[in-house]
Amino acid sequence: MDAYRRYTAAKGLVMLALVVSIGIASLIALGAGSMNLNPYEVLRALTGKGDDVADIVIWQIRLPRILAAIVAGAGLSVAGCVMQNNLRNQLASPSTLGIANAAAFGANMAIIVFGAGSVRSTGADAVYIANPYFVAFSAFVWAMAAASIILLLARTGGFSPEAIVLAGVALSSLFSAGTILIQYFAQDVQVAAAVFWTFGDLGRAAWNEVLILSAIVASGLIYFMVRRWDYNALGSGEETAKSLGVNVDWVRFGGMLASSLITGAAVSFLGIIGFIGLVAPHMMRRILGGDHRQLIPASALAGSLLLLVSDTAARTIIAPVVLPVGAITSFFGAPLFLYLLARGFERK
Repeated sequence: MDAYRRYTAAKGLVMLALVVSIGIASLIALGAGSMNLNPYEVLRALTGKGDDVADIVIWQIRLPRILAAIVAGAGLSVAGCVMQNNLRNQLASPSTLGIANAAAFGANMAIIVFGAGSVRSTGADAVYIANPYFVAFSAFVWAMAAASIILLLARTGGFSPEAIVLAGVALSSLFSAGTILIQYFAQDVQVAAAVFWTFGDLGRAAWNEVLILSAIVASGLIYFMVRRWDYNALGSGEETAKSLGVNVDWVRFGGMLASSLITGAAVSFLGIIGFIGLVAPHMMRRILGGDHRQLIPASALAGSLLLLVSDTAARTIIAPVVLPVGAITSFFGAPLFLYLLARGFERK
């Protein structure tokens, strides 16, 4: 019993360390950027005592961006964690099943077919999205359409993990081909706007987007935590889960639906952000094990930290130029994932 308490306490310390790290990273992100602010100026701005410029930078630009990183990172990571468990496929993630590609197709439809992309000048920021809410709505609708098709096809295939993965691969190829065809017949400005949207950009998130995304991610997290014992049983094998009274088909359906909803909302507001939903759950699974009572919240915290650090790096590496955060997460995530795979093979 004492050994179990020490084991549980160690897991709690890991999550506490993640929370503290997120807090420190948030304070650094508030002060870092093209306009550097020291901790005193950040504190005055947060308490409403800073100058007008600092207040605008903190409250209208950086704070929504930081909160979007924390919320989206948590959502994408937990979605990947649940997908990997439910499909018993360690390479499953929000981007693996074609949902992100479907959202990109929807965004291209809005920008190119319906004219939501435009150009304002000949400067570096010439290309912009004229109607971001319409683009986000179109991306979300197509993302959920892809998720619905995957779930429908999987239902006809008995919800086998193979059927879901294969349906995702097929849809990913289909929507990628559709995006290429739309861009092929588009004007150069429209193509530039569509490509610009695909770059993950947390700067698109204002307070309204943060609130909507927070509500969706929080609802998903609550659902996942309610189902945590079912996921533990499913992790031991489908037959074991059925013997324990778990309705495997409905657990998979609910998990995939909630994960798809989170992914669709995050991608529609922020663009495509890769590797967060793949790497963060793997990191926490190797540190904490496969118990979803701790793995789900730990994966959420790790995803938040990874995306927040990546976005801060994107804003500061060659400031004032802001790099696409999706590229930064891929640069960080790919080597880390290869390292985790190598360690896994060594253990075998």
